[in-house]
Amino acid sequence: MLSLENYRWPAEWEPHAATWTAWPVNPNSWPGIFERIPTAFAKFVAVMAEFEPVRILAGGPGVRESAQALVDAACSAQGSRFTPELFDIPVNDSWCRDHGPIFLNGRPGTSASGTQLIIDWDYNAWGGKYPPWDFDAVTARKIAAHLQTRALRPRLILEGGAIEGNGEGTVLTTASCLLNPNRNPGMTRQMMEETLSWWLQARQVIWLPGHGIVGDDTDGHIDQVARFVDRRRVLVATPWSDDAEEADDLRGNWAGVEAGINSAGDSLIPLALPMPTPKFQEDARMPACYCNYILVNGGVIVPTFRDVVDDRALQILQDCYPDRRVVGVDALDLVWGLGAFHCMTQQQPAV
Repeated sequence: MLSLENYRWPAEWEPHAATWTAWPVNPNSWPGIFERIPTAFAKFVAVMAEFEPVRILAGGPGVRESAQALVDAACSAQGSRFTPELFDIPVNDSWCRDHGPIFLNGRPGTSASGTQLIIDWDYNAWGGKYPPWDFDAVTARKIAAHLQTRALRPRLILEGGAIEGNGEGTVLTTASCLLNPNRNPGMTRQMMEETLSWWLQARQVIWLPGHGIVGDDTDGHIDQVARFVDRRRVLVATPWSDDAEEADDLRGNWAGVEAGINSAGDSLIPLALPMPTPKFQEDARMPACYCNYILVNGGVIVPTFRDVVDDRALQILQDCYPDRRVVGVDALDLVWGLGAFHCMTQQQPAV
């Protein structure tokens, strides 16, 4: 009989079997510049493939063929160590963090040791903002079928970018997103904590106010404002200037982390990760933020924005992850889609 108490949600810094991502197919996500996006995305894939296997959702007429050519060229130019795999699984959009699976690993010493589960949350494109989402809503179960991994469906809407875990039962999230009535109407904080406690085996949930990233269309995903470095330390986005439009919101998130206590009873330690100066596309502000980095085996891949703060952000991340190679990858075109590298990926932990 399955017992979720025998499973846990690994931290992103733990070893990966692979990283999943979804090939860009929606011109509406990058209006006016979509012709540049597949090449930029292929370069990002090639950098990931320096560190670990990459698995790309690339279904639909002609998608796999065109993607394969660009990925092969980018990996050859990059000298990538791994050859990315492309899967005939169609998507509506590229934000695999949000519509992809959440993996749980069996705890050592239990009957689940050496096994893995997938949590397949429901999905409605951030509160119904961007129809259609019919393909995206089933990607997790299709990945589960490919991996022959058991998938469980809580029958609740939750995006992967809305939750951040330290691998020991502490979950960071935002009230602005997780309690938004455009996801699960009537959901209370207590109900959501009970949900996270059961499905992710969370023992401590820390709520931040959220918001703070101008241009963010997710209602305040945590992966834009705060990221665990280890079981206690948390990188927190800080304003690019003291009087920035988002300064008060970001200070509120800092205060929430500073007051937080993890599941072991230790106080959290906030670390400042400055925002770049505002970036615009067609007079619209983009949600450019260094918090949207990803961890890969032995590396940290960081979005850069041709900004004077890029080098400082890269050094902060190198200080936080001294045993990893930190690589900055230009994301100024990709972030016009209102997300960056963390939004585009979902790690599959090693069993």
